[in-house]
Amino acid sequence: MEPLLKVKNLKKYFPVEQGVFGRKTDFVQAVDDVSFDLYKGETLGLVGESGCGKSTTGRMLVNLLKPTSGEVIFEGQDIEKLSKKEQKAMRKNIQIIFQDPYSSLNPRMNIGDIIAEPMKINKTVPKEEIEKRVMTLLNYVGLSNFHRNRYPHEFSGGQRQRVGIARALSLNPKLIICDEPVSALDVSIQAQVLNLLHDLQKEFDLTYIFIAHGLNVVKHVSTRVGVMYLGKLVEIADGDILYNEPKHPYSEALLSAIPIPDPTKKKNRIILVGDVPSPINPPKGCRFHTRCWKCTEICMKEEPKFEDIGDGHRVACWNL
Repeated sequence: MEPLLKVKNLKKYFPVEQGVFGRKTDFVQAVDDVSFDLYKGETLGLVGESGCGKSTTGRMLVNLLKPTSGEVIFEGQDIEKLSKKEQKAMRKNIQIIFQDPYSSLNPRMNIGDIIAEPMKINKTVPKEEIEKRVMTLLNYVGLSNFHRNRYPHEFSGGQRQRVGIARALSLNPKLIICDEPVSALDVSIQAQVLNLLHDLQKEFDLTYIFIAHGLNVVKHVSTRVGVMYLGKLVEIADGDILYNEPKHPYSEALLSAIPIPDPTKKKNRIILVGDVPSPINPPKGCRFHTRCWKCTEICMKEEPKFEDIGDGHRVACWNL
């Protein structure tokens, strides 16, 4: 089975500029050599600490950021090699739900116009049917026709995120990048939005990449989970395998941070010492070795290969 999306050796370096003339003195290695496959109908969770490159990866997949190098192949086509006309057609199939529901909606447009705008620009729905499509999408995400003429400031955070989801669905995409869609919401609202995304996936046969900070958020929605650290994927596996048998120390640390809803049980929490190193000057060898309790001499000298250890479980660690 061919993957819907294939990412090969993806890199994104942002230049660091100094002085009056903006002289480039260094580069922030936001994403450094990331590769993975995504199959139709599945949900790939991308997790890691802030600044590890999750959102940058997501934005490159929808072509909002141009990669420094590497390939993003969607349905057999490298999106960087497409003409402008072909890229416009491709964008209909890949949409994004942004992290912040407060800033991702135009405050001067009512929500009906916000949802209708992509259809008008891409001419995917006849003009006379756009209004009907808007009402249908509002109902799908748990809003009503009553909300159609209201503006974003009149809604709660959870309702705004529902509008963002409806906008992403308006072009009937095949792949949706969910860029931390619940991180700005209360816990009770998070559950509602996660359940909504799960139901919509079944209804519209969608494929998701779900970006989040912690493994607890993606646990119930992800088919597979990828763990990123300082611009690199350090582990990727089936969700059940990664939660039950993590192989990379960083994955173990993230899993140990998930709270147990039982005050009588004690959790063996793994506390990582120190801060995340600078992506401008990442450590040599394994990038996690400065905080790893399993670090050996080879970890400090040579970078581990991202290897398959069976059943699609890939890990970049010397201590397997």
